[in-house]
Amino acid sequence: MARHVLCPAAEIPPGENRVFDVGGREIGVYNVDGEFLALRNRCPHQGGPLCEGVAVGALTSGGPGEYIYERPGEVIRCPWHAWEFDLRTGRSWFDPERQRVRAYDVQVLPIEALAEDEVPPRPGMLPGPYRAETIPVEVEGQYLVIELGRV
Repeated sequence: MARHVLCPAAEIPPGENRVFDVGGREIGVYNVDGEFLALRNRCPHQGGPLCEGVAVGALTSGGPGEYIYERPGEVIRCPWHAWEFDLRTGRSWFDPERQRVRAYDVQVLPIEALAEDEVPPRPGMLPGPYRAETIPVEVEGQYLVIELGRV
């Protein structure tokens, strides 16, 4: 499996999302009340940019006239034709057995758990062929990491 470091976890505040190019795939990462969920940014209906849609909750009913709004922010609605998918599983609301989007596990890891070469470079910086002597520095923070398996 290929492991990809995305960004510091603090860069995606609760209620927000961000799309990353991960190994040639666009993947949307969502912060739902401090929990990170990820889905492929492609609606299976007509290939729409799923993660440009609005994140909503689930509306259920126990019977006529009863409406229960739950799981706020855990359902993504495609901006093209309003197909809805569960952010946790990728399953659609209308045909969960046949229509789904690939969901990915997101890990939140401390910087110490990452190898030196996995930390994302600053924008505009390219690694050179030479290495300078380094001095240990303590860094605080946690990074979002996705592992892509063979599909």
